[in-house]
Amino acid sequence: MSVRVKICGNTNVDDALAAVDAGADALGFIFCDQSPRHVIVTDAAAIVPQLPTLIMKVGVFVNPSEELVMRAIGECGLNMLQFHGSETPEFCTQFGLMSMKAFRIRDAESLKALPDYQTDAWLLDAWSSKAMGGTGETFNWDLAVEAVKLGRPVFLAGGLTPGNVSEAIRIVRPFGVDVSSGVEASPGKKDHAKLKEFVKAVRSVEA
Repeated sequence: MSVRVKICGNTNVDDALAAVDAGADALGFIFCDQSPRHVIVTDAAAIVPQLPTLIMKVGVFVNPSEELVMRAIGECGLNMLQFHGSETPEFCTQFGLMSMKAFRIRDAESLKALPDYQTDAWLLDAWSSKAMGGTGETFNWDLAVEAVKLGRPVFLAGGLTPGNVSEAIRIVRPFGVDVSSGVEASPGKKDHAKLKEFVKAVRSVEA
């Protein structure tokens, strides 16, 4: 099965379409005003109708209100919800859409919380004191290998780039990979050449 490629932190239609053209399977829109890749609901709602129907549209949230999540679902046609904060398992699964809980992995202890979340997938990101995600920092991929053994689809994130994603896939064998800063020209603006290089690197492992 092909490794799913999720391009996160999309803020404009040109970048979103470039990600689609590069071969992405899913696009992430970050509804958290503390992120440099933040997009407001109305802007995301203007981007989504211009995307192919088969592209997964993922709303990314950090400790959101139920009202914000429902509004984003209703206006943006989201297919999946991704939670990066301290949301409870019940909160993540109450909205009637596929859901994914993100975990910031620091050490083996970080893996203990995963089984509590019966979301459709887990996303593993690097722990950082600076931000909840999108830091460009990697973590020990051996820990991700252990997470994959737990049997739920795992998206690997944290410092992935066109230069290291092939190695990451060979080591971890994740369900999918998630990239943001690794394919950017600047925070919130994608480098279209890097988008193509990243997806090409992912597909090279499968070939």
